[in-house]
Amino acid sequence: MSEKKIILTGDRPTGRLHLGHYVGSLLRRVELQNSGEFDEINILIADDQALTDNVEDPGKIRSNIVNVVLDYLSVGIDPAKTTICVQSALPALHALTFYYMNLVTTARLSRNPTVKAEIQMRGFADEGLPAGFFCYPVS
Repeated sequence: MSEKKIILTGDRPTGRLHLGHYVGSLLRRVELQNSGEFDEINILIADDQALTDNVEDPGKIRSNIVNVVLDYLSVGIDPAKTTICVQSALPALHALTFYYMNLVTTARLSRNPTVKAEIQMRGFADEGLPAGFFCYPVS
């Protein structure tokens, strides 16, 4: 019995997607979706993750969910072949994240190159770093 080939990718809905998204990931997602090589393709709209540095304007995140879905459809993401889901609508993700967070230390998360770069890019000082910021790499 062969293992299923599954893709999970996604975007934070902080604004409209742009040419950089198209060239950097969307075009490839459409190619992979249409390749027939994968048993399952999932795209997560990571609205919970987007709140870590947009908590002052959650309405911006909510309104951009629809925009991101429209952008996906306009480039050829086909909901018949690819599952598009909204992170906040999947309670199981919250539960799993809670349990997984007990397996990972903050020191390890702090050493993650992506986390380090985002902390620096967003200007978070140690005392100003939201705890939720460490949740999304775990989830």
